[in-house]
Amino acid sequence: MVIGVMGAGRLGSAVLAGLLASGHAAEDVVVAEKDAARAAEVAGQHGVEVHPPRVVAQRADVLLVVVKPQDVAAALTEVAPVVAADTLVVSLAAGVTTAAIEGHLPSKPPVIRVMTNTPLLVGAAMSAICAGQHAGDRHLAAAEALLEPVGQVVRVSEASLDAVTALSGSGPAYFFYVVEALVEAGVRLGLPRALATQLVTQTATGSARMLAETGENPALLREAVTSPAGTTIAALHHLDRAAVRAALMDACLAASDRSRELGQT
Repeated sequence: MVIGVMGAGRLGSAVLAGLLASGHAAEDVVVAEKDAARAAEVAGQHGVEVHPPRVVAQRADVLLVVVKPQDVAAALTEVAPVVAADTLVVSLAAGVTTAAIEGHLPSKPPVIRVMTNTPLLVGAAMSAICAGQHAGDRHLAAAEALLEPVGQVVRVSEASLDAVTALSGSGPAYFFYVVEALVEAGVRLGLPRALATQLVTQTATGSARMLAETGENPALLREAVTSPAGTTIAALHHLDRAAVRAALMDACLAASDRSRELGQT
């Protein structure tokens, strides 16, 4: 099986590294990258062949579309004449619907749409996938096999992808936003920035691990830290007065609305 990767930016490079790390041979992966300098860098770093998009699309049994959303139409229009009906097209372009992708490919290949997030860069992505009109269970399974080496994968309906985008697609930004605020609080309290960053990072890592490994409701884990009349309840009371919980929920709703708007355009 030949896997073609269209786009060798940060996301494309992360996907490529994940494919190779999971056991795919370099000779079975071909990359499309128009920037000559970047193409040479990818070939030298990963030992894969880099070709023009049409060559990659023609050779690929599975074609991963990892270009910017605004470049998807042009990229697919260029390769459409050589995409076979049995080529599995897997798109990681945020906001681009399966119908939009299918509209550029007259051979009507199976299309899988993926919403992933930036922790893919460290092999810890949360990816949600859905099938297009011509794709079925075996195509979803093939996409899962490609993505599982770089994180967790779940199947959803395409109608759910706006919510997924708001929650886990944009989620890392919310997380970093909160971490940034906590680090600044540590600095304001007199701690060196490096120490404050270490304290917050490990606390976040450990808390996420507890949540994942215990399977407990997050409310119960929070209550376990919250002693009567203690420091934590004083802090949480302040957060509730500032409506932080409601603000986070509203932020997700706004992101979902924007994702829906982008999908319509």
